Amino acid sequence: MHALRDPSSRVYARLTGSLYLLIAFAGGFSILYVPGVLNVAGDPAATFANIAERRGLFHAGLVGDVVMMTAEVFVSVTLYFMFRPVNATLSLASSYARLMMVAVMAAMLFFHAASLALADGKVPLDSFSAAQRFELAGLMRHVHDAGVWIWQVFFWLHLMLLGTLILRSGFYPRLLGLGLILGGTGYLVDSVQMFALPDAAALEAVKIALLLVVTLAEIGFALGLLIRGPHIPVSRHVAA
Repeated sequence: MHALRDPSSRVYARLTGSLYLLIAFAGGFSILYVPGVLNVAGDPAATFANIAERRGLFHAGLVGDVVMMTAEVFVSVTLYFMFRPVNATLSLASSYARLMMVAVMAAMLFFHAASLALADGKVPLDSFSAAQRFELAGLMRHVHDAGVWIWQVFFWLHLMLLGTLILRSGFYPRLLGLGLILGGTGYLVDSVQMFALPDAAALEAVKIALLLVVTLAEIGFALGLLIRGPHIPVSRHVAA
């Protein structure tokens, strides 16, 4: 594709920004909206009853997951080439961290499928009662949800590295890089809290504040890619 020939071009940046926004919409739908409608906390039977009743919405959420992960792969690669001239090692590490996040997200879908198969009765477990099947399905969903704690660690690492690259590059406002670095720690705080300190109420407010910062920084970065593109310093043009 012609748009992918020059990583320093505005066309390349706009393509990356478009994919970034696609991730935001697809991920918001599949990760936040669909579970918010279907899940009933502490009641697997009610959750799977909702899924059976609104199977179309459930499948749409899976489509959203696939769209999001596909776009994530492309963004991981395009960001690597965009920031490779700044620091090849950090750019590659940032790309790998984001790809690791996608790998964990993909693995989570296996447990999602297992929980649905158990709840639907498609798995031959004649020695299990209906209640036991729902409990086991609920466990599978819990393991699926626990995957979020893992991919958030890789995403935190990616944001730290990407923020550092933005600061060093001069291509985009430094405030965006600082926002990714500072706010990105909210994902790490969330993972630590959910895994080890679920009753730490003080961390809740800190986490929310940090995630708000990183959300604004990510949206700002995506819009910067889409609308303005990179600001290449004059010295770099001359050097090139």
